[in-house]
Amino acid sequence: MSFLELVKNRYSVRSYEQRAIDPEKLQYVMECTRLSPSAVNLQPWKFYIVSKPEDCAKIRECYHRDWFNEAPMYIIACSNHDESWKRRRSEPKDHADIDISIAVEHLCLAAAEVGLGTCWVCNFDVELCRSHFGIAAPYEPAVLIPIGYPTTDVVPEKTRKPMDEVFINL
Repeated sequence: MSFLELVKNRYSVRSYEQRAIDPEKLQYVMECTRLSPSAVNLQPWKFYIVSKPEDCAKIRECYHRDWFNEAPMYIIACSNHDESWKRRRSEPKDHADIDISIAVEHLCLAAAEVGLGTCWVCNFDVELCRSHFGIAAPYEPAVLIPIGYPTTDVVPEKTRKPMDEVFINL
């Protein structure tokens, strides 16, 4: 599969089969995530794998959607603003959110490549997540990623802005 095909086939999965993820596939996804680039290679992140039934029940308390409860496993992507690179020349700019976004998208694309589905979840109870999983500062839970086998092979149609609205030739 070409990279373009992979990007076209990756979508936000909101319906998962109730079966365990093959350990080799999870290991592959984790390795692709680990190798993600970050500003100045500081890698200001930690990823918590949530797979035990009692922990899955806890993470489901942090985001209340029926579809979210279907996932067999979750990953909590956390950024560290103390370790991230800051641009200092003009206006200060913390790159922790950019770095975690790059890593999470590597995770999602790697998962799609091996037949797994994911979905970015950013609107969740951060403090409850911290409490349930003992995530202390300076780490910040940034994204919850449900992961598992999608219940369908049908990729929903995507609508995107046309190329001339996205790219400006100078």
